[in-house]
Amino acid sequence: MNTLAGAGEGRLAVVTGANGFIGRWLVPELACCGWSLRLLLRRDPVAPEWQHLRPEIVAGTLADPAALENLVEGAALVVHAGGLIKAATRREFFEVNRDGTAAIAKAARTAVPDAHFLLVSSIAAREPGLSDYAASKSAGESVVREIWGPHATILRPPAVYGPGDRESLRFFQVARHRYVPVPGPADARTAMIHVQDLARLVAALAASAPAGATLTATDARPQGYRRDEIFRAAAQAVGNDSPRLVRAPGPLLRAVALAGDVARLFGSAAMLNSQKLREIRHPDWSVPAAEVAQAPGWAPAFGLQDGFADAVAWYRRAGWLPA
Repeated sequence: MNTLAGAGEGRLAVVTGANGFIGRWLVPELACCGWSLRLLLRRDPVAPEWQHLRPEIVAGTLADPAALENLVEGAALVVHAGGLIKAATRREFFEVNRDGTAAIAKAARTAVPDAHFLLVSSIAAREPGLSDYAASKSAGESVVREIWGPHATILRPPAVYGPGDRESLRFFQVARHRYVPVPGPADARTAMIHVQDLARLVAALAASAPAGATLTATDARPQGYRRDEIFRAAAQAVGNDSPRLVRAPGPLLRAVALAGDVARLFGSAAMLNSQKLREIRHPDWSVPAAEVAQAPGWAPAFGLQDGFADAVAWYRRAGWLPA
């Protein structure tokens, strides 16, 4: 049972990034909490999880001032969850993750200054020197603070996984093999959260977040998980009960990353490249206690093992992983 049902009381929430991995779960969660919904979409909605909700749709992008003006009119809540996680150039990252964020923040501040502005950022923003992505997310946070001051909430998700995510699918595909390569330092720590827990957290913060807070989402292990724990849990989730975990050779990782760098030179938005490798090999993506996001009525429902099992079950039903 959703303890936040009715928290929105029919007030209007507008959402960007609704067709994205997180957005597809966030939209029905906000609806369940009583919010009326208006979404910014560049194409017809494709998410089966919320098509029955019949939200109001504003056609356009973050680069369309008229669309943003129509989007935010009358809103009590603005959740900006849109953004790029991969791009061919630094400019593309900044055009969306900084400039697009600035555009909707300004539109909302002008039209609905008393609304709650909630930015869904990334834990990568705390290490902007690692990659263009991290730098662009940090820059997006900065413009929100400049425009909204202490009246906005910034939430940084850590590694997010769950049903429907094609990026973490590759992770489970690798975990099916007898030898499972583990990238990065063995003692590196990575905080994790299931996408449904993250969606519920955003909805809870929409109703109760402290003004001006910058918080980081996590499951019940803010200290994170060691890499061997993560890959062993992934292997168990796909039925590989006796995986041989091996340290991924540095030269191999660099070679794969170099291929991604070359792809970027030719305009392809490769997910794995040298910059992403630096993010993967960063030793500490844990969450300090003072930064852990908490909200009344919310607690993570998934730990790593049952969360991975849930994701794998969905992948198999969808035919993305063999049964």
